[in-house]
Amino acid sequence: MPLGYTPEPTGPLDRLYRSISRYASHRMAGGADRQATAEALKGFRRAQRLAYDAVEHVAAQLVPGITEREAADLLADYLREHGTERFLHRPFAWFGDHARFDGYSGYGDYHPSDTPLEQGATAILDVSPILDGYIGDVGYAVSVGPNPELEKAREFMLVLRSEIPAMFASAMTPAEIWHTVNRRIIGAGYDTVHAKYPHCVLGHRVFRMKVRKGSSARVGFRAFGWFSLDTNLAFLRLGPSAALSPEHVGRKLGLWAIEPHIGWPGGGCKFEEILVVEEKRCYWLDDDVPHVRNGRRAAS
Repeated sequence: MPLGYTPEPTGPLDRLYRSISRYASHRMAGGADRQATAEALKGFRRAQRLAYDAVEHVAAQLVPGITEREAADLLADYLREHGTERFLHRPFAWFGDHARFDGYSGYGDYHPSDTPLEQGATAILDVSPILDGYIGDVGYAVSVGPNPELEKAREFMLVLRSEIPAMFASAMTPAEIWHTVNRRIIGAGYDTVHAKYPHCVLGHRVFRMKVRKGSSARVGFRAFGWFSLDTNLAFLRLGPSAALSPEHVGRKLGLWAIEPHIGWPGGGCKFEEILVVEEKRCYWLDDDVPHVRNGRRAAS
């Protein structure tokens, strides 16, 4: 599939893929569309807080000249030092125009590179530790030095964050939510960068993995190399229902890592955190997260 989303299928294979995705998202969920228990929510919150600790720790160490690869290694080192060697996907770091995925021709290009961070440029850090089987998948946008465009984007993203729970609480399908968010992003003057993710996902389900010791095996090629082998297999079992894509028409109940990603010439911004979708309410797993705290400080 080509990078990015097009309103109409790009060819017969894309048309077939979209039809299968719509059908399977409605028929398959692999048990992930269940209301999480209180114990599970505590586990996911611990994992998410570890992930945020990692990105905040590394963000404080970013200096001009550090490369994406070096920042990703710092994220992995922090997680190992704090009790986990397992992950949903490998740590990511995207600097400058890479934060908008400029110059990428395929999913294999998304791996951390030797691109150095420049003064004032945006940096996106994305990490997903697995702690006691619970997934904590977060994204965090910062800059080294002032970046007015990033500050403006952060304000927009906080507004979008406040709107998303109501979308899930409504009668909208996941596909309709995807398109609503897309229109909000374009209407605000930004590019929808998550449309360049595999399956154009605005988010994905999170679930508990089997507890195992040691590091995760990884398939080392193209986009499959992003994820550990066991999470690749878990996503395959869930099928298209795992992805909050433009074709998902299935159930919303469960836990979602929501990750809107926007861009502008030369930079990008995203957040990623877990949304809890229950029968009678929808809410963010934790409101004590860095981008919310930063927004409160900026407003005070």
